[in-house]
Amino acid sequence: MERFTISLDDKLAHEFDHWIADRGYANRSEAVRDLLRAEMERTRQNKDESVHCVACLSYIFNHHQRELTERITELQHDHHDLAVSTMHAHLDHDHCLETVILRGPTLAVRRFADAVCAERGVHHGKLNLISVELHHSHKHGRGAHHAAHVHPKPAS
Repeated sequence: MERFTISLDDKLAHEFDHWIADRGYANRSEAVRDLLRAEMERTRQNKDESVHCVACLSYIFNHHQRELTERITELQHDHHDLAVSTMHAHLDHDHCLETVILRGPTLAVRRFADAVCAERGVHHGKLNLISVELHHSHKHGRGAHHAAHVHPKPAS
């Protein structure tokens, strides 16, 4: 592990310590590491360097909107290679919250999220995307029922 030292003026250091305490970090190092990871991820995505990702798409929709539920379900089935899981929660008599866990090529995940959020009756759509690196295909165990597969690992 490498160490480095930074200098902060008193006001910024004080604000940073309050920020750390509010979020429950054990120390400054953990907070700085998370800030650096977040900024490097933002840069990677802005430069289109993120080839593969895992993501969480959340949105609210009015389930009374004509055929909206069917259209969203059809989009998920059409992209079954991306949609890993969906959680559905009823908020009130009219609105539902859905969260879809996605995995795949970043461009395809973004296009899927855009398509869902563009549906009439969908509100407050938000995509949280994390770049991953794909690790080589391998098998666990022996026999035909142990298929080769790839593990996505968060980019560091």
